[in-house]
Amino acid sequence: MKRKRFSKEFKAKVALEALKGQRTAIELAQEFGVHVNQISLWKKQLTENAAELFDRREAKKEKKREKERERLYQKVGQLQVE
Repeated sequence: MKRKRFSKEFKAKVALEALKGQRTAIELAQEFGVHVNQISLWKKQLTENAAELFDRREAKKEKKREKERERLYQKVGQLQVE
């Protein structure tokens, strides 16, 4: 049996619903078709990583890393051609 893969948007939606506390995890699991443990994990990940959304320095660092990664890929491509 193949594992289901859920989008980050879906995970966020389910985790936010769980954080609201208006419905039980069992109700959410039935509604969204995922296991209760999975909801608990997504909820935990959301609460642990929420502060990173507000860290602009980290976003700048990530942009820098992405630019460096692109530069290195270009360099590797050039070296393979030579």
